[in-house]
Amino acid sequence: MYLLAEIFPWVKRIPIPFNRDQWMLLLAAMNEIVLGVDTYLAHSISGTIRGGEWVPIIFGPVAGILLLAAGLIALRRRILANLLASGVFLASIVVGILGSYFHLHRIILTGAPAGEQFTAQLILYGPPIFGPLTFALVAILGISAAWREEPVDSGRLHLLANLRLQMPLSKTRAYFFLVAVFLLVTLLSSVIDHAKTNFENPWLWIPTITGSFAVLVATAMGAYSRVTRGDLATYLAAMALMVAVGLVGAVLHVQRNLVGMGTFVDERFIRGAPILAPLLYANMALLGSFVLLAPETDRRK
Repeated sequence: MYLLAEIFPWVKRIPIPFNRDQWMLLLAAMNEIVLGVDTYLAHSISGTIRGGEWVPIIFGPVAGILLLAAGLIALRRRILANLLASGVFLASIVVGILGSYFHLHRIILTGAPAGEQFTAQLILYGPPIFGPLTFALVAILGISAAWREEPVDSGRLHLLANLRLQMPLSKTRAYFFLVAVFLLVTLLSSVIDHAKTNFENPWLWIPTITGSFAVLVATAMGAYSRVTRGDLATYLAAMALMVAVGLVGAVLHVQRNLVGMGTFVDERFIRGAPILAPLLYANMALLGSFVLLAPETDRRK
């Protein structure tokens, strides 16, 4: 079912170059590249990037390029492209899990007295635990998009040859749940960053409230076996709010990092308010909006 057309029937008349899964894969490729850049900026805070810290920085752009290449290969040899993309995504899961493990290992002070080994202050000011997990979440999204669902909304994935895998949920509902997880991780990262200021600025509650609302709506969409036009309109409105909050937040972060007379100082942009962090709200909303696009075999219905 073309969910966006359930809200706006006239969109059926607009030719869209890619189907839902292809848009998801393109977004996953771009996210891998952006994650590499974001990791570089985050690791630059210390002033020196150590050997292992280069792994996600290099992996992100390389993974993104390989995924884009897989997209071109898919035009003639879809199975080969799927295998290549799946290999990249599996590697991305490993990078994400190991990154979170190393961040957590640095936060826990094993030599400290009991009760001081793992505290809220260490979570707030230590390496972000959820940051590296984004590599794994993008990978799970990509694997879900790479393998075709036949028939649409059946939850049955077509793998190699005649091999089929029956999933407990349809791909559409699984996408909604994945979006909810993405939104939740983004929300938690925002709350942790803003908690460093003790939420002294009341405007900082806006991304928290908006993110919480979006998580709730996306979760509900995945839980419903059938959705109404009103449900879809509410979901789309939540994604629009996320985009607005993300774009406004990015502008405010840039303004905060500028010194007197709008002077640009690169050190403030590295160590100050993170520019890419608010844009994650817009990025996640874009991902959520793609769920409403037409599945490959049901494009005009």
